[in-house]
Amino acid sequence: MSIKPLFQAFCILMLLSLTWSCNSNNNKEELPVEETVIDTIPQIVMQIQQCSRLYTTEVKVHKIVTHDDVVRLKGNLMSKQFNISLPLGDRKIAIPMDATLKAYIDFSEFDERSIERDGDKITILLPDPQVVLTSSKINQKDIKEYVGLVRAHFSDSEMSNYEQQGRLAIINNIPQMHIIETAQENAARVLVPMIAQMGYREEDITIAFRKNLSINDIIRKMKD
Repeated sequence: MSIKPLFQAFCILMLLSLTWSCNSNNNKEELPVEETVIDTIPQIVMQIQQCSRLYTTEVKVHKIVTHDDVVRLKGNLMSKQFNISLPLGDRKIAIPMDATLKAYIDFSEFDERSIERDGDKITILLPDPQVVLTSSKINQKDIKEYVGLVRAHFSDSEMSNYEQQGRLAIINNIPQMHIIETAQENAARVLVPMIAQMGYREEDITIAFRKNLSINDIIRKMKD
């Protein structure tokens, strides 16, 4: 038997072997890869629910409450009206007052309905921040008072009434303090890193608010 036919047969076998190997590798590459999608929403809900209230902002307010009243004599004399302040009838007071406002997010009703997920992107829908006046105190030693000789000193009930007026004035000034916007920004700063630890990129995380309360609603609620 000559060597040439044997060599040709060997080449054919090697060619078939290489062809089969390439086809086998191609088939392996074309097999679909199953992706395991982990549902992180229950874990996010559990983490957020651990904070029944998330206090995000605290504002210290110093206010001076003033009151000024004068005893005046009014009437008619010879068909002419007169309105005269009585000598030594002035009474003035300036009451320094310190108060603390805090804003928080209430998570008591937070659940999976508050989370929206679209692929790699996730949106956390939060209720609007609530604001509470946690404390108010009059600085007794710095009260400035002037009482005319014919007038009585300010009573405890009057002082209490002026303090209440000061509290209402602070509450009415909440829109100028931008406490709601600050509370929303701080809530995002707390929650975004926590959610990012679960595998999300920070640019794919959105913190939104329901906007179910206006600033006027919050002020009205604090006054009730």
